[in-house]
Amino acid sequence: MIDVRRFDSLGGADHGWLKAKHHFSFANYYEPSRMSWGRLRVWNDDEIAAKSGFPPHPHADMEIITYVRTGAITHQDSMGNKGRTGAGDVQVMSAGTGVRHAEYNLEDETTTLFQIWIETDKRGAQPSWGARPFPKSDRTGKFQVLASGDAADEALTINADARVLGATLKAGESLTYPLGEHRLAYLVPAVGEVEVNGVALNARDGAAIRDEATVTVTAKADAELVMVDSL
Repeated sequence: MIDVRRFDSLGGADHGWLKAKHHFSFANYYEPSRMSWGRLRVWNDDEIAAKSGFPPHPHADMEIITYVRTGAITHQDSMGNKGRTGAGDVQVMSAGTGVRHAEYNLEDETTTLFQIWIETDKRGAQPSWGARPFPKSDRTGKFQVLASGDAADEALTINADARVLGATLKAGESLTYPLGEHRLAYLVPAVGEVEVNGVALNARDGAAIRDEATVTVTAKADAELVMVDSL
C-alpha cells in the first residue's frame, strides 16, 4: 500500500523568513489522517531566508534529524555544541531530558532542508547532538544510511528503531530496498521524478509505504531521495 501525499496537498505556513510545508500535522496545521507514520511524527519541508532562522527554543524526548538540501544551517545549543551543516549533509539531535537549540541560516542564500522528527525509544536519555558530511558520490544508485538506532549501520546515532536513508539516481536507474515485516517507510524525492513500486512521485511529494516486501524506486529524471524506515 502506497499513500501518495502530493506537495500541493501539504499543510504549511509562510512566516516571511520561513516558508514551511508539513507532511504531517504540525503547529497550526491539523489533519487527523496525517498525525504520524509509525514512529515518524514530523517531516517538514522548510525554506529559510538568508540571515534568518529559528531562535533558541526547547525540545525533549524526540529524535530530530535535519537533512540540508541547499545552502547550510548553523546549529548551537544549551549543551555547548556549535556546527554548520551544508547541502547533502545531516545533523541529528536527541533531545532526551531537554535541550534548547537555535538553527540559523547565516548564508547569503536561501537554505532548504527537511526536518524530520522520530519518536524516541529512550525517554529521559541524556541529550546529544552530532553532524556528519555524506558525500553524494557514496549513495549513487543505492541507499546510504544517514542516521540509525543500530550501531552496526555506522551512521549518525538516534535513540529509535529507525533509519534515515539517502540515495541519488540518474534518469533510468533503479534501486530496491527490502522493507522488513511490519515496518513502514516514508519516501520523499528532494528533486526529480520517480516511480515507487510503479506509483509516480514528483519532487517533494511524499509516499507513505506499508505492507510492501520491497521498495523499488525508478528515476524518470535525475533524483535525490530521502526515506525513513521505522516500526
